[in-house]
Amino acid sequence: MRIFRKNYIKNSEAELMQFIKSGNKTAFDELYNRYSQKLLMFFYKMLANDHDKAQDFTHDLFIKIIENPNQYDVNRSFDTWIFCLAYNMCKNEYKKLKIRQEHSITEQKTSDISVFINETIDRELYRNQLQKHLEQLDEEHKTIIILRFDEELTVKEIAQIVNCPEGTVKSRIFYTLQTLSAKLAVFNPLNN
Repeated sequence: MRIFRKNYIKNSEAELMQFIKSGNKTAFDELYNRYSQKLLMFFYKMLANDHDKAQDFTHDLFIKIIENPNQYDVNRSFDTWIFCLAYNMCKNEYKKLKIRQEHSITEQKTSDISVFINETIDRELYRNQLQKHLEQLDEEHKTIIILRFDEELTVKEIAQIVNCPEGTVKSRIFYTLQTLSAKLAVFNPLNN
């Protein structure tokens, strides 16, 4: 005797959350399939490239969803809500470990860091240096850069996640890119 399960591929995340509230495992599996890798990469980048810790945080986040699906606010976009949960978990971890790093902002005029990459530059060295400098950023700036450029969230969504005005998010993006540009100036073909 075959048991047929409903396929939830076409359902929205809000609909999946309604099914999860009623204990539907297949709906949860679909949600997990959609978001587990995105969240794993977010945690990996936010937690100093610690793969084991990133996996633990990803699992913990999904456990929170299973244990309390009613926390989802249907008036917010699901992406914003889930990344807000993930960000808050990282923020609590930073506090717990007292990970606070300082960085300085330079006045040098620069353009977007992507300008620094050209075909003749050793891309792997560039990526390693970029990752090193991203790790040196404080949590607020690092979070905003990852959400904007890796997760491709809008400024408005990021502002909701980190709970600050959109203008502050824009300012942090601008000054962080300026700082990274200055630190990675050696990769700028215009400086050679």
